[in-house]
Order: sequence, then C-alpha cells, then structure tokens
Amino acid sequence: MAAVDTHEAHHGGALHHQFEDIEQQNDTYIVGMWSFLVTEVMFFGALFLMYTLYRWSYIEDFYLAHEHLNVVMGSTNTMILLTSSFSMAMAVHFAQVKNKKLVLATLSFTVVCAFAFLVIKGFEYAEKFKDHLYPGVGFNTNADTLHQANMNHAQLFYALYFGMTGLHAVHVIVGIIVIGALMFLWARNARSVTEDYVSTEMVGLYWHFVDIVWIFLFPLFYLMPKPH
Repeated sequence: MAAVDTHEAHHGGALHHQFEDIEQQNDTYIVGMWSFLVTEVMFFGALFLMYTLYRWSYIEDFYLAHEHLNVVMGSTNTMILLTSSFSMAMAVHFAQVKNKKLVLATLSFTVVCAFAFLVIKGFEYAEKFKDHLYPGVGFNTNADTLHQANMNHAQLFYALYFGMTGLHAVHVIVGIIVIGALMFLWARNARSVTEDYVSTEMVGLYWHFVDIVWIFLFPLFYLMPKPH
C-alpha cells in the first residue's frame, strides 16, 4: 500500500492504477480521443458526401430552396461557436497553469455560448415548422415559399438540412453535458483534472470538432453561390 501511495504521490495523484506513468496515461487519452474523432469524421463524411451528390444533381432547386434560410441567424451562430472555441482554448490554457477560477469561468462562458447557439437554432427551426418546411406529408407546396423550387427537390434539401444541422445540435448538447461534468470535477478539486490538464484538453478537442463541423455546414446550407 505504501508503494502505491508513493507511486501516486510521485505523479501528483493524477495517475490511474492501470498505467505505468503519466506519459503512458496521456498517450492513451490522446489515442482514444483521436480514434473517436476519426469515427465522427467518417460519420459526418458520409452525410457530407450525400449532400454533395444531391446538390450536384439538383443544384438550381437547392439554391432556390436555400433562399428561405435565415442567413443572419446562421451567421450569428457561427460567431457564437467561434467565440466558444476561443474560450475553450483558454480553458485548456488555464488548466495547464492550474488556475481553477479562470478554468471554471471560461468553461462557463463556453456553455453559455452553446446554449445561445441552441436557442437561436430553436427559433430558426420554429420558423421552418411554421412555414411547413419539414420533410413529410405536410411539406409546404406553395411555390412562393419554396422560391419556385421543385417541391420534391426542396423537400430533399430540407431533409438534409434538418438531418445534418439536427445531428450537429445533438453533438452540441452532448458537449454541454461533457463540459458540465468537467466543471463539476474542477469545482470538486478532483485530482484527475486539477493535476493533469489532458482531460480538459480532450474535452476541448471534442468541442473544436463540433465547431469545425458547423464551419462546414454554414456555407454549404446558407451561402450557396447562384448557379450559372
């Protein structure tokens, strides 16, 4: 028992029993997180490929359908997520220097940004539901609302819109939960986070991935160039 206590004390109490040293533990964290992110890239990659094929096939109708999206709300959400990425990066920095107060402050700001993103997205979705621009039997058939786009092609556009942005919103919600759990550990002075910043860095990697996905979604859905 004394040997174990000495072993943990030597590594600041952050080393778990299944690892030989803190470097091995951190390497395991990093490999595991990047493996997870690769699976996420493949998952979203299939959706982006589907979007690309359909947009290439129905480029004019997709452009006409996209004109009903709210660019202002989309742009605002883009700025919010970019700001949250910065605050998350600062949280990792403050975790490295073990400044608990600033870690909690920057993580809290990141969560506030995430909630703001979801609220704006909720208002945006509400507009689409009000205009019956959701896939299914009740889809809007009004030519003016669809900006003269083919109804079937417009419905396909909105199916991809709700599917891809909705899935992204789910990832934002998961991010809020994970960041909240991280904040709880910091507030409780858990050695797993206070003595080793890698856990905070892994949460940061996930959040940056969520932001990067939106950086691709925003121009694909909101900023389509007019077809020649």
